[in-house]
Amino acid sequence: MTESLVTRARAIAAEALRDETRYDGSPFLGHADGVAFIVQDEIGLPAECVAAVYLHEATRTHKDIDISGFPQDIRAMVDGLNKISTIKPKDTRLEAENYKKLIVQYSTDPRVTVIKIADRLEVMRHLNIFPKSSREQKLLETQMLYMPIAHQLGLYNINSELGNIYFRYEEPEQYRQIMQKLKATEKYREELSREFIEPLKKRLSDEGIKYKLKVRTKTAWSIYRKMQVQKVPFEKVYDVFAIRFIIDCENDPLVEKDLCWKVYSFVTEEYEADTKRLRDWLTTPRPNGYESLHITVKNRHGAYIEVQIRTRRMDDEAENGAAAHWAYKGIRHEQAMDRWLKSVRYSLEHPVETNPEELPLPPSSEIFVFTPSGELRILPAGASVLDFAFNIHSNLGCRCTGGKVNGKPVPIREKLKTGDVVEILSSKNQKPGRDWLGWVVTSKASGKIRQELDVEERKAAAEGREMLERRLRNWKLEFPDEMLSEYMKSNKYASVISFMAAISREEVDVNDIKRFILNYEADNAARLEALRQEDAAKMSGQSGQSYSGSGDDILVINAKGVKGLEYKMAGCCNPVYGDDVFGFVTRTQGITIHRTDCPNADRLWEKYPYRCQSVVWADSPSGGSFQAALRIEAALDHSVLGKIMDVISGFKASIRAFNISEKEKNHVMEYEINARILVPSTTELDKVVSQISFLQQVKSVRRV
Repeated sequence: MTESLVTRARAIAAEALRDETRYDGSPFLGHADGVAFIVQDEIGLPAECVAAVYLHEATRTHKDIDISGFPQDIRAMVDGLNKISTIKPKDTRLEAENYKKLIVQYSTDPRVTVIKIADRLEVMRHLNIFPKSSREQKLLETQMLYMPIAHQLGLYNINSELGNIYFRYEEPEQYRQIMQKLKATEKYREELSREFIEPLKKRLSDEGIKYKLKVRTKTAWSIYRKMQVQKVPFEKVYDVFAIRFIIDCENDPLVEKDLCWKVYSFVTEEYEADTKRLRDWLTTPRPNGYESLHITVKNRHGAYIEVQIRTRRMDDEAENGAAAHWAYKGIRHEQAMDRWLKSVRYSLEHPVETNPEELPLPPSSEIFVFTPSGELRILPAGASVLDFAFNIHSNLGCRCTGGKVNGKPVPIREKLKTGDVVEILSSKNQKPGRDWLGWVVTSKASGKIRQELDVEERKAAAEGREMLERRLRNWKLEFPDEMLSEYMKSNKYASVISFMAAISREEVDVNDIKRFILNYEADNAARLEALRQEDAAKMSGQSGQSYSGSGDDILVINAKGVKGLEYKMAGCCNPVYGDDVFGFVTRTQGITIHRTDCPNADRLWEKYPYRCQSVVWADSPSGGSFQAALRIEAALDHSVLGKIMDVISGFKASIRAFNISEKEKNHVMEYEINARILVPSTTELDKVVSQISFLQQVKSVRRV
């Protein structure tokens, strides 16, 4: 059955590619055969993967070929390979990490990435047939994308071969020199390995230590990189040649460590050790769990040899487990990616046991989409056309009217998926709407939309305020703050801005406001008359201790209040005992006491004279405190702040609030200080104001 899959798939590819040739004129089918050989014979993937290779090459450009007769897992691999083939990196060097993630994202079956690595290896083996420009691009992609992924997958032989091919083309002279030196020293290294183990064999055997010896020579590419990093010649790269002891023993930590150190003692007793190059990852394993002993020794000929000592369990974990070689060498990775890559390695080592449906999918928290020019953009899963527009530029997002996804027109709320090519449509007349917030998932988009909505809201509020004030002038009506608050409260408006904006949008009928004002004033007039009658009755029946008056109805107040009648100090002018004041009868809050120089005084006396009450203070304050607001302009000198506070605390006053800002006045920066203080009377307040004004850095001080 499996042989039939490969035969059928190759026949489809042969038919689809019969007229296609490579750059050297050979049949393009030869590329597919070469990849299939690497996948099956060099990596060891099953027949399903080989079939996917042929079907990918057949359907990559011939979309109409029917492969529905093949199993779903093969079709899924073909789909992933076809998607990867569409990746045309715009700037591989700058966005290598993103493109690597995109390759993995397309690999819903983890074997897809492995097949793609095999495909790239076949291309690199025949790199000489490609034109110079294409060859340079493939070299860059191989170095930045495919070599790191191959290393992460544990395909070390393939990674080494890719590195050597890259090195041979990019640095031909350096490559030739290193290869010549490796070839010249090959017999020497073989002799070194034989000589190294001979004096140790008997001692290891007498101790009953079972072991396997691995001998490794670095690749030309790896040697070159180390020469560059360490700034040393070939002869000074100590680990060109390395020997690894893999000890076979039970998985007991104490036994394992004891045996490793015993082998270490045998090696260092026989050979001179460079203690500076000792790496003890047995006593303190690396953070990822890697355990091993590394030491560099020198034989009697003066040759340096790197020796690694570990147990079979340690070696297995270093090669295949959480401390895999690709992890401890510092390759960038994420936890989800590591878990998936581990599953890929398992599928390579257990091709028969592995069920692709049971393997975890690659991380899917991101999507990868492209601009029409091929620029890669990464967005969170669930992102819309509108998110994409804001990702390109905030102004484009604000003017977005829709888009084209893979050439098809779509609305701005259309969700995107990996691989989509997105073109944004816009109009200069477009503006963000509040419903846009439900169509975006990126913070950049939602933040900019809220900012634009706030600007539009404030603009609408200004228009609404102007509209209302014009109508009020025509009607000769007032709409004071307390009346405005009552109206907003009864109609559930949280802010003046939202209320005024609603007027601009005609969500509020200004005629309703007119009726509210007239009813409000009628109610107040009736209430005021009732208050007058009630007050007259009280005045005739009380002794005058708390509330007294003459024929002019003068209200006498003190700091503690008046029995039988509520009053409060107005927040707009903050009267202090001793100020000239008057009272204003409110609808629901009794009498409000204002200073006669209050900014609202003229309007209240002119419009509502019947609600204004003459007021005098009691002969002396009764221990109360009054809030006063001061505005101070001073030079930009930090010391003045402390001096002002010292002045205030030097009198019968205390600071309630102290706000500082900087402003420019007459092209000079200065402090503007707004202070709220508590004082018992104007006498103390005058002292405070006078002393502050005497400070050298203070330019002006006044009550507000």
